[in-house]
Amino acid sequence: MDLLLAQLFSVTRRMWKYRWYGVLVAWVTGAIGAIVVFSMPDRYEATARIYVDTQSILKPLMSGMAVSPNVEMQINMLSKTLISRPNVEKLVRMADLDLKNQTKAEQEALIDRVSSELKISSAGRDNLYTLAYRDRDPELAKRAVQSLVTIFVESSLGSSRKDSATASSFITDQIKNYEGKLEEAESRLKEFRLRNLQTMNADGKDSASRLAEMSGQLDRAKLELREATQARDAARAQLEGERTRGTNTTTQSLMQESALTVSTPELDARIDGLKRNLDALLQRFTEQHPDIVSARKLLKDLEEQKRKEVADLRKAAIAAQSVPNGQPSSLAQQELARMLASSEVLVAGLRARVDEYSSRYAQALAAVKTAPQLEAEFAQLNRDYSIHKKNYEDLVARRESASLSGELDVASGVADFKLIDPPRADPKPVAPNRLLLLAGVLAVCLVAGVFATFVGSQLRPVFHDAGELRLRTELPVLGVVSRLISDAEKRRVRVDLVRFGVASGGLVVVFAVGLSIMAILMSKQVG
Repeated sequence: MDLLLAQLFSVTRRMWKYRWYGVLVAWVTGAIGAIVVFSMPDRYEATARIYVDTQSILKPLMSGMAVSPNVEMQINMLSKTLISRPNVEKLVRMADLDLKNQTKAEQEALIDRVSSELKISSAGRDNLYTLAYRDRDPELAKRAVQSLVTIFVESSLGSSRKDSATASSFITDQIKNYEGKLEEAESRLKEFRLRNLQTMNADGKDSASRLAEMSGQLDRAKLELREATQARDAARAQLEGERTRGTNTTTQSLMQESALTVSTPELDARIDGLKRNLDALLQRFTEQHPDIVSARKLLKDLEEQKRKEVADLRKAAIAAQSVPNGQPSSLAQQELARMLASSEVLVAGLRARVDEYSSRYAQALAAVKTAPQLEAEFAQLNRDYSIHKKNYEDLVARRESASLSGELDVASGVADFKLIDPPRADPKPVAPNRLLLLAGVLAVCLVAGVFATFVGSQLRPVFHDAGELRLRTELPVLGVVSRLISDAEKRRVRVDLVRFGVASGGLVVVFAVGLSIMAILMSKQVG
């Protein structure tokens, strides 16, 4: 520590020899700095404040029907990206800041300077923005701020309109694309149905369920056929027994005329029921449907059987009216003959039904082998069609929502821009701060003076101690000759010290007076 203090003291003594050089450098530096500070032109600032109201009564009312953009985020992002080169070029043209610039370099310098001078600051969450610009001419600064306000409002509105138009255009293109896909899916589905019309089941049942249903119908038809066959055989046996016993001739004569008139109530009932069923099927399906085709075939067979039955009944009635001795048969024989004929018709109809159900069962059994592949293909076509239809309907709904959102923005506006403080240029300059600059010049000139003395002491060092001389030169010091200072020399040293104090203090006093005057002038301007 002692060594460090000794070195510092030694350096200070060497710098003291070149003190007048330091004073000169300090005065020159101070004069140059003061000239520069007072020659700097005044700069005026124009400001404006805008409040962005993002609340609208229509938006909560239209919630769920229209898409409401995040206006706060849009305005915040716009405020951060507003000072871009295209906007600055537009501002320069609007405010006529480029009238004096002729060359390309001057225009580029002007754009860079305006970009650095423009300021946009936000007051936090209150959506209150302050726009500011500084220039040598207060009127130019005011026009620049006015142009910046116009660009700020127009940019927010234009971006919202552009986003809405872009979204609507994109959705419209997608709707056209999905319209084509939906038409293709519908065409494939229609072709598949036409190609497999005979195997498609209209009631929505699969092949296994249809085969089981056919099997049950065939079993019931076979059971009914067996019952009708047994009833017919029983009626035939009774008729044969009655014929062997003989009948009353008078009764046969009385019933002869009525016996020739025959009827088939059961067959007629079946034909009526089948016709009603056919009418119901025609209301649901086309003529080519398998159920309608089979129903018409069965109706034709029953009508043919009815004609045969009527003919057979008439023949049986005529034969029953005659006995071996030429006398008419009994009333019981007539009734049994009618029952036998009805049973024959019923058996014939049931046999036709069994044949038809057997044919349907065989067709359904053959279709079961290809049904899984057809069902899988049909399911795939249905799935593609459902997906395209759902996407198409969603896009149409979104297009309507986008259109409604655009109309909502037009009606209510993205935001309500309220100009709280119109553009106004401060009549008093806001820059440069000469008081602060002069204080900085004083500090710089003092540092420059000290640095000049240090440089002089290092360029032409002076040694005040024998030990320091021996350490620096690395030579032995044989002796030291002391210097005797006279009274006149002492007076000269004191006078020189006073002069140095006056010169150094004068520099500080001059700057202090200048700072005081500047402070007084600034306080009067503020007042």
